[in-house]
Amino acid sequence: MKRGIDEYPENVRKIARHARGVLRKWLPRAKETKDTPARMFAYAYGPGYRGVVCTLILSKTGIKLGIPWGASFPDTHKVLRGAGKVHRHVPLTSIEDLQQPGIRELVAAASAACNERLGQA
Repeated sequence: MKRGIDEYPENVRKIARHARGVLRKWLPRAKETKDTPARMFAYAYGPGYRGVVCTLILSKTGIKLGIPWGASFPDTHKVLRGAGKVHRHVPLTSIEDLQQPGIRELVAAASAACNERLGQA
């Protein structure tokens, strides 16, 4: 995926590097997987969609922090976007966006929900 990341503007690459580091810190047990054709990183505790905690989806203008089953999580800080019935995301257009109130809590909720789905709660 390295060549794929190089296709993005420097600000997107900078956000991606920062977000990957933050997610590795917040989710130390998660395995990071690169999906080159989808231009995405997935953080998972197990196989398949059931095992995914969150994703980073790259675009030319920024990154989406994808939260599987995010539509069912409390979003008291109103940071989730998207109209999906299951999957929601948080737009990241700067490295400071990961410091928004509520984002770490959403990732923690996604982590707990993933553990529960996998019977690791």
